[in-house]
Amino acid sequence: MFQDSPIYDRLIAECGDVPAQVRSEAERLSRELEVVLRPTRPLGYPHVPERPPSPGAGWQRTGVLPGPRPH
Repeated sequence: MFQDSPIYDRLIAECGDVPAQVRSEAERLSRELEVVLRPTRPLGYPHVPERPPSPGAGWQRTGVLPGPRPH
């Protein structure tokens, strides 16, 4: 992007290639997060295909009208 700019070249010489360092660190963090957030499987068990989520599983938002709540 700025490779032909003498100002950019001078900044890189003085401070290092900060955008490249940031990009590299972001890629490293992304790889680490993939490992951490990957669902775990018990060791020693054969591969079990993942089931599709069943309808209604997990958190669902329900509508609540404003005002006093019935007892």
